Amino acid sequence: MIAALTLALAFAVAQVSPVTVQKITSPQKALRLEVVVPGSLDDVWQAISTEAGMETWLWKDARVDLRPGGDWLVLYTPTATGGGTIVSFVPRKELVMKAMAPEKFPTVRSERTDVTFSLTAVSPTATRVTLMQTGWKDGAEWDAAYEYLSRGNAQLLTQLHQRFATGPLEWSKFQ
Repeated sequence: MIAALTLALAFAVAQVSPVTVQKITSPQKALRLEVVVPGSLDDVWQAISTEAGMETWLWKDARVDLRPGGDWLVLYTPTATGGGTIVSFVPRKELVMKAMAPEKFPTVRSERTDVTFSLTAVSPTATRVTLMQTGWKDGAEWDAAYEYLSRGNAQLLTQLHQRFATGPLEWSKFQ
C-alpha cells in the first residue's frame, strides 16, 4: 500500500512538480525546497501545524503536539514513521523541528537534521512554503540520506500543493 502510494506520488512529482529543489554545498550543506501553494496563509498554516490538517495531504495518521518538544509525526505503519520533534514555531510564519530520516538511514535518523518550514503570503489565496534542511554531516549514509530527502521532501511539498490545488487526499483510494 505505501509502496504503491509512494510510486504514484513519485511519478506525479517527476511529471510536473511545482517544487523547486536547491542542493546547497557551501558554506553549509543544505536542502532548500520551495513551492507556492494555492491556499491562504491561514489554511496552509493549519495544514502543516495540526493533525487534521496534515491528514488532508501527508498521510492518514498524523500526530501534532504544537509546542517545543512536541511531536510532528506521520505514522505510515507501526514500524515506519516520519517527521520529528518540534523545536519552535511562530504561528502562520515558521515551524522548526529536529527531523528523523527514514529508518533505512539509522545514524541520520538518530542524530537528526534541522528542518524549518517558512510560510509567506504571496497573495490572499497563495502562500510560499520554503523548507530548509540543515545539519548534514559527512559520510556515505549522510550523503545517501541527503539525496533521498531531496526527492522525498519535494514529494512532500508536491502533496501539500496538490491538497490545495485539487482538494484533500482521499486515503481510502490507496488501501
